Formats: sequence, structure tokens, C-alpha cells
Amino acid sequence: METRELISKVRKIEIKTRRLVDEITGGAYHSVFKGRGIEFSEVREYIPGDDVRDIDWNVTARSGAVHIKKYTEERELTVILAVDVSASSLFGTDPRENKREKMAECAALLAFSAIRNNDKVGLLLFSDRTELYLPPRSGRGHALRLIREMVACEPKGKGTDLNAALHYLAMVQKKRSVIFLISDFLECGDFEKNLKYLSRRHDTAAFRVQDPLEYEIPCFPGTVLTDLETGEKISFHGSRAAVRLYSDASGSIRKSSEDLFKRSKVDMIDFVCGEDPVKPMMKFFRTRQMRKSN
Repeated sequence: METRELISKVRKIEIKTRRLVDEITGGAYHSVFKGRGIEFSEVREYIPGDDVRDIDWNVTARSGAVHIKKYTEERELTVILAVDVSASSLFGTDPRENKREKMAECAALLAFSAIRNNDKVGLLLFSDRTELYLPPRSGRGHALRLIREMVACEPKGKGTDLNAALHYLAMVQKKRSVIFLISDFLECGDFEKNLKYLSRRHDTAAFRVQDPLEYEIPCFPGTVLTDLETGEKISFHGSRAAVRLYSDASGSIRKSSEDLFKRSKVDMIDFVCGEDPVKPMMKFFRTRQMRKSN
């Protein structure tokens, strides 16, 4: 991709997503995620009325006087964007954007929301291998670099290995973080064990990005369907039975992913190419806000 084209695409994403952050998403992000983490500050002597669950028994035993642990709210969060750049992400029937471009838009929206709240943001680009990892940092310049890397990425792998991506995140991200998995979740293998492991240690959410044609295919006789990751070709005859079979298979794949994330206690939100990302994004924030209030 030429430098001028890259700059143009990055600028376009920045302008669009920063407007959305300014209008609605920044405040929602702040209310949902801020104040959830705490870090140890110091110990002090117990005062009647203190929560006994905060007693530091080791210090109490050594000093002979009851002491409690004091905590302070973490001033910043760490946000990790794990974005699928496998070959299937290049699929798109809407002239405005393919799935990879929609994923980049969602990631940028989250990145600018985080940066606006002085949080750190990191990026993992994955296919059937780790394509790129950028450690969390703060600042607008860093957010723009994340977007540039997503837009300019020319992955070495074509397939998808979410299991390996989850394992990599568990290894490099020791501090509790907010992790967003952004993918179409079509061919990811058996990743439930690693997903549950990651979600127990981090606040994890899944953003599923799909093209409208992946829900239901029109009756186009003589169409040849190609798997972008494997290169396999299938002739599609366009009969009503074939259309129904395609729709059923597509629904089964989506339902399987939804059940897996539900079992792992990970929220999943759908985004569709060509559609405004605001509604699903706000649905995610409202769901989190309701859960936090209960």
C-alpha cells in the first residue's frame, strides 16, 4: 500500500471514530470500565468499623496489633485489542468496507475511547500465527500507530488460530486488563480452554464482525464460492434447497460460537459490514453497565 493511500485511510478512520467517541462512546466507556480495578497502597492500624476482610494477618502477627490493607483505585486501565487479520477478514460484499476494515474501525473506536480516558492500549494482530504485538502505551500518537499497523498489515499467514492468540496473550499480559477479541470467529478451532483461562484473569469481550452475505446467500445459480484461507472452491447451484442449507450451516456456526462464549462468560457483540457500529457498541456498554449496577 502506498504511503499516501495509507495516510488517507488512517485519517479517515481517525476522523470517523473520534467523532463517535466525542458524541457518545467515551462517556459510556468511562462509566463501564473505570473504577473496577484496585491496587494495594499500604497498611495501617485497624479502626473500629473497618472491614475485617481487609485485615493483613501477616503484619498483625508480626506487630501484635491489628492492621488492615489499604487500597486505591487504579488510575489507568490496560486495554488489549486482539484483531484477526487472517485471509477471511478480507471478504466483503459492501463497497464501503470489508470485514478487516470494519474490525479496524471497531478497534479504533475502542482505542480512542481508552486514550481519551488516559488508559494504555496494546495491539495483537493474529492469523494462524502472531503477526504483530505492540505493548500497551498511552497517547494519541500511539493510537494512530495502532490504526496504521492494522490498515497496512500484510499477514504472512492465511488461516486462523485463535487458540494460539489466546495463549500468547496469557503469556505476555500478566497484569489484569480489558481484552477485546475482534474476529469473524468462523474457523478458530477448539479454543474454549484457553478462552476460559484468559477470561478468569482478564475482563474479556468478543466483537464478531461479519458480512451480510455470511448470513444468507442470494439465489445466484452457477456461483463458485472460494474459501479465502484454504483456497478450496465449491460450486453453488443456487437452488432453494442449497440456499436453505447454506443458511442453516451459517446459523449453526454462529450459534456454536455464541454458546462457547456464553459458557466462558465472555460477552459477544455482532457488527455487520456496511452498518453503523454505534448501536452494537452501545448495546455492549449498556449490558456491562447493567451488570455493574446489579
